Amino acid sequence: MKTKLEQLKNTFSGTIFYDDLHRILYATDASVYRKLPLAVAYPKNTSDLKLLIDFATTQKTSLIPRTAGTSLAGQCVGEGIVVDVSKYFTKILSVDEKAKTVTVQPGVVRDELNTYLKPLNLFFGPNTSTSNRCMIGGMVGNNSSGTTSVQYGVTRDKIISMDVILSDGSEVTFGEITTEEFHQKRTLTTLEGSIYQKIYELLIDKNNQARIRIEFPKAEIHRRNTGYAIDELLKTQPFSENGETFNMCRLLSGSEGTLAFTTKITLQLDYLPPTHSCVVAAHYRSIEACLQSVSGTMKHNLYTCEMMDKIILDCTKSNLAQAKNRFFVKGDPQAILLLELRSNTEADLAKQTNELIISLENEGKSYDFPVLKGDEIAKAMELRKAGLGLLGNIIGDKKAVACIEDTAVALEDLSKYISEFSQLMKNYQQEAVYYAHAGAGELHLRPILNLKKKEDVVLFRKITRDVAKLVKKYKGSFSGEHGDGIVRAEFIPIMIGEKNYELLKEVKAVFDPNNIFNPGKIVDAAKMDTSLRYEIDRTEPEIETIFDFSDSQGILRAAEKCNGSGDCRKPASFSGTMCPSYRATTNEKDTTRARANALREFLTVSEKENKFDQPELKEVFDLCLSCKACASECPSNVDVAALKAEFLHQYYKSNTPTFRDKAFAFSTKSNRLASRFSGLSNFVKTNSFTAKIIKNKLGVAQERTLPINSKKTLDKILKKSVSQLNKSVSKAKKVYIFSDEFTNYLESEIGQDALVVLSTLGYEIKHVAHEESGRTFISKGFLEEAKKVANKNVEIFKNIINENAVLVGIEPSAILTFRDEYIRLADDKVAAKHIAVHTYLLEEFLAAEIQAGEITSEAFTEEAKNVKIHVHCYQKSLSNQKCTYDILNLPKNYKPTIIASGCCGMAGSFGYEKEHYEVSMNIGEQSLFPAVRAAEIDTMIAANGTSCRHQIKDGTQKEALHPITILRRALR
Repeated sequence: MKTKLEQLKNTFSGTIFYDDLHRILYATDASVYRKLPLAVAYPKNTSDLKLLIDFATTQKTSLIPRTAGTSLAGQCVGEGIVVDVSKYFTKILSVDEKAKTVTVQPGVVRDELNTYLKPLNLFFGPNTSTSNRCMIGGMVGNNSSGTTSVQYGVTRDKIISMDVILSDGSEVTFGEITTEEFHQKRTLTTLEGSIYQKIYELLIDKNNQARIRIEFPKAEIHRRNTGYAIDELLKTQPFSENGETFNMCRLLSGSEGTLAFTTKITLQLDYLPPTHSCVVAAHYRSIEACLQSVSGTMKHNLYTCEMMDKIILDCTKSNLAQAKNRFFVKGDPQAILLLELRSNTEADLAKQTNELIISLENEGKSYDFPVLKGDEIAKAMELRKAGLGLLGNIIGDKKAVACIEDTAVALEDLSKYISEFSQLMKNYQQEAVYYAHAGAGELHLRPILNLKKKEDVVLFRKITRDVAKLVKKYKGSFSGEHGDGIVRAEFIPIMIGEKNYELLKEVKAVFDPNNIFNPGKIVDAAKMDTSLRYEIDRTEPEIETIFDFSDSQGILRAAEKCNGSGDCRKPASFSGTMCPSYRATTNEKDTTRARANALREFLTVSEKENKFDQPELKEVFDLCLSCKACASECPSNVDVAALKAEFLHQYYKSNTPTFRDKAFAFSTKSNRLASRFSGLSNFVKTNSFTAKIIKNKLGVAQERTLPINSKKTLDKILKKSVSQLNKSVSKAKKVYIFSDEFTNYLESEIGQDALVVLSTLGYEIKHVAHEESGRTFISKGFLEEAKKVANKNVEIFKNIINENAVLVGIEPSAILTFRDEYIRLADDKVAAKHIAVHTYLLEEFLAAEIQAGEITSEAFTEEAKNVKIHVHCYQKSLSNQKCTYDILNLPKNYKPTIIASGCCGMAGSFGYEKEHYEVSMNIGEQSLFPAVRAAEIDTMIAANGTSCRHQIKDGTQKEALHPITILRRALR
């Protein structure tokens, strides 16, 4: 087959991979399933798709269409060729403002589409929890709906037409057609004609019509994806005398890529929602009370009615990114309903809000209902949307498993259905998770199971089958929006009856007689407890690491925390930093998810003595910038920077580190030596001839400027001036300055600025001899050296650092090591954690003192200045951006703004390395460089990371200043 694939590759415009790494990365999606594909294809055009269809037909294999790969039911895994359209089929083709329509390719991200449409006062309504990375093609395949369906309907309601390629390679446009046109289509001697004829034969039959109406879910359940939507087609002409116009897209929506390959989609848009909005967050002491309240609240004109239960809420407590979004949670509710109201006037909104609150008060089921407005709404909705990924944050092998999480029933049945469901879960000793779209009668209900164990896999099937029967009792839909996939397709005959199921098989057969499109989904499904991600009852590999991964029960489980939700695929146009390398390349290989999946795979499958000794792992970690964004932005807190450092350490046991790796890892040693002869070393680094030789020797990009050494180290400055600086101490807190290796040897003038500011503000400055931070060792995987440094620093500081004598650092990546990696490295965990609590980034310390009233603007100039701030990735992940904003807001007439930038792209040595230079600059160009270039000439650029400042200089030729330098210059 490899020979055939190679021949296909030679005629392909896009790219085809059949190496082990790509096959592993595409073996899983966001479901519990794993199927190793034959190959992975990135088609560039329809010609490529036709080649793939012909190849699949002649070679008797299959095509599995995929966009962002966030499917929860296993729709995107298969043993054929995974066809990823997310890289090239990404164009917004046209917009018709008057008709309120847009035509897109399937790889357009939902939220990017709406950003594009916003200036036109238009938007695409269906809104999933994955909206910042899910794509329109996937939404059509799953008939996605999300939080807005109570007002704007589901994806199926919005599709006007679809251009597809059928299984014989013919291109067809499906859209609205009259009855006359329908009958004309039936006469065509093409596959398209055969499809229309078969649909007519199946649905004109009165017995079939009766069975469909009796057996399919209740018509009022708008969110339903149980099998193919032949019940929807019954509502149209020619099968309903006064029905709506026939459109085959109703059938294709929710068909999970099993009927045709979509190349173009035209969507009906809506005008943007009313501008004024608020959310009433109704708190409940029981799930039952909450669900009983839904029907009444839906009598109000709600735009969303979303539920979170206590398990979800508790998950958000330990998530760095989400903890701050819990501000509105009062007490310890068992459930919260987020009830959104909108209006074009504040007065009407206030009236609606008052009526809703009175209704809730009279009902007496909720105990608190804070009203959220403005940014508070986005934070609350973000908290709700994060629920899916946060469920993956349960430590250990037991996880909230997606199998019954998608059931939908009529609103009048919701409370009774959940009551029976809860009893069913109790019978299995399960505490289920309840969250999501209560207003649509759909809750995401998940049992907590360990699918590594046979007994829980048995339970997996039993629970799923029993819930299917319960849903059928209420004539509900087993899938409200996530689709059948592998996990639910087996139970479709139960849900709609065997004879109706045979109709679905006939539909599949006429569209795809050779079964090349995503086989095993919807019809002829495999058993739902086969092809699971984990081998059942396996012997867990024992893996010794230098980093302490006990918080995840070991490095393997740290990698397994990734559930595939794909948050790391969100584009650069949205908030956050994760994942900068994916944003640069748009390759799945360069996502956080890919790195976790690859590591999990090799740690469990490899038979090598050193399971880390894999070239594929070296490749997948290569473009990881160790920015730490995933440690906070990933809902499951998958810390790939820590995984990469450990991987490199283990990899070096079987592979010698390169000269460059050693040079960067031990750069503090060379800088210490160079600082003694700073004049000579700086000449060598800046002279074009000698600098070129150094760069060639180190494998550094020639476009880069080399950092120069300070004339005086910060250590020398401290020794000489600390007593002089402490002559006018007026504050109670003592500040131990951490003289990090970057400030000490390369930018000691910034350290001197810090000393002057702290001294002027009245703080006693302390300094003791200490080790470097170990950052360069960690970033290059030299963890034994890093461990020695960590242990020495912990020993030095453990008895002198406390709440009144704090450790303060200037370079984020260095000082925040005390709060992060030292906890994993140090032998004395108690001391390391004690130091971490009292360790501050300089801006954090000053901002806290401002908050405490110890620092005021009186010490600073009243001159007006504009400042644009770029914050280091480590600060974004392990601290916060606001502290830098706060200190630059001290001077009365300074106007700081935070640049909405992700990673700068330098990331220590990464951006210097010649093979990474292009990616590094690409990352900088995504948001940071344009913002810096757009700044007025007299606007100051603040950046507290040494890498960030060098990147800004190389990328924009503008000088960025450390915030403390700006503050020193602002002193009176």
